[in-house]
Amino acid sequence: MEEVKCYIPKSLSEALKIRKESKARPLAGGSDLMVAYYKGIGIAPTFPFPVMIITSLQDELGKIFMDEDNVVHIGALATPSDIASSPLIPFPVREAASRMGAPSLRNTATIGGNIANASPKGDLPQPLILLDASVTLKSEDGERTILLDDFITGSKKTLLRDDEIISEILIPPVKATHYFYHKIGMRRSNAISKLSLSAMFDIEDGVVRDFRASSGAAGPKVRRSREAEMLFIGLKIEDLPSRLPEFLEKWNAILSPHAMPEYRRVSTRRMLLAFIEKVSHGLEPGNYQ
Repeated sequence: MEEVKCYIPKSLSEALKIRKESKARPLAGGSDLMVAYYKGIGIAPTFPFPVMIITSLQDELGKIFMDEDNVVHIGALATPSDIASSPLIPFPVREAASRMGAPSLRNTATIGGNIANASPKGDLPQPLILLDASVTLKSEDGERTILLDDFITGSKKTLLRDDEIISEILIPPVKATHYFYHKIGMRRSNAISKLSLSAMFDIEDGVVRDFRASSGAAGPKVRRSREAEMLFIGLKIEDLPSRLPEFLEKWNAILSPHAMPEYRRVSTRRMLLAFIEKVSHGLEPGNYQ
């Protein structure tokens, strides 16, 4: 049996030192790494790199809180169950977390791992990118904070350096009157996403002050078109239908031309149309699916 070098740091500072010196890959819930290196029933996975089990860092990397500037901080070791049950976290992120896998996975997987894996079908990056979330990366040499939309550069690709650890995710204050989240899978939960969509409006005195939308599993990374979003901002809600054709044309252009493109376009179009048309007809503020 192959031996795997394994480290178990007692503190974040020790973890950063190990990461820099050994390039050991952080391992927490293991729901992505263990599957990726699965060898078969009854056979322990082996990794072609050293690993560092960081579940012992829960006190430093597992907290969820809001700071004095109303920025929500989600520690990298927060689980989907932690996120789904936190009233501090905006609806689409909570809803996405509540749909992730089975209860056992929701209690062991981590938001840091879901982001680091950078799967186009990952549940949490999609609504986080809608909210302009950022990711904080720490190393022995310091830390840096990057927009999540920039951090994930493609399928399974990120800007994480081999001496860095994801420490937390930051969600800036967001004002929204209407949220929408929907995931298409083989089942309501415990299913890999075939397509997911989040959208939000902020309506004040009948005028759109903010609108955003993001699609998951629709390309090599989460898709969002700020150019298309701007078409609705400043409009009265009753005028939204007049901009729908142009909006949908721009939205279609950002979806992947590969892997069932027509299915993704039609499904996304139906979800966006339903939500936007309901808002244009005076949909009550709230959270919708």
